[in-house]
Amino acid sequence: MGRIVHFEIHVDDMDRAVKFYGEVFDWKFEDWSEFAGMPYMGAVTGGEDQPGINGALMQRQGPPPESGQPMNGYACTMGVGDYDSTEARILELGGSVAMPKYALPGMAWQGYYKDTEGNIFGIHQPDENAK
Repeated sequence: MGRIVHFEIHVDDMDRAVKFYGEVFDWKFEDWSEFAGMPYMGAVTGGEDQPGINGALMQRQGPPPESGQPMNGYACTMGVGDYDSTEARILELGGSVAMPKYALPGMAWQGYYKDTEGNIFGIHQPDENAK
């Protein structure tokens, strides 16, 4: 079975992206640039006692996504404990709404955002009362 074990988010401004993901999601970063041969920051997204995967921010090698273009890759969705405060932090740190918060009835709140680099990502707060 081909289980996802790592992700990479392509960025234009590494410092800006590290600040964004570090402050919104409390990710920790390790500089793996020497191994990758380019700016490359390993992202530790949580403890080994939690489900999920780690990944990296890597220097974008081509043009960024154009505004309004449809998704042409994978969208990572992060689990959060408080949807509304996470959204406020995303917007405060330079992100923007791509698809507003909506209910997955009886399961969760979901929505999608653009990071400071133009990439789309989701946030997901489990809530059996969502409707």
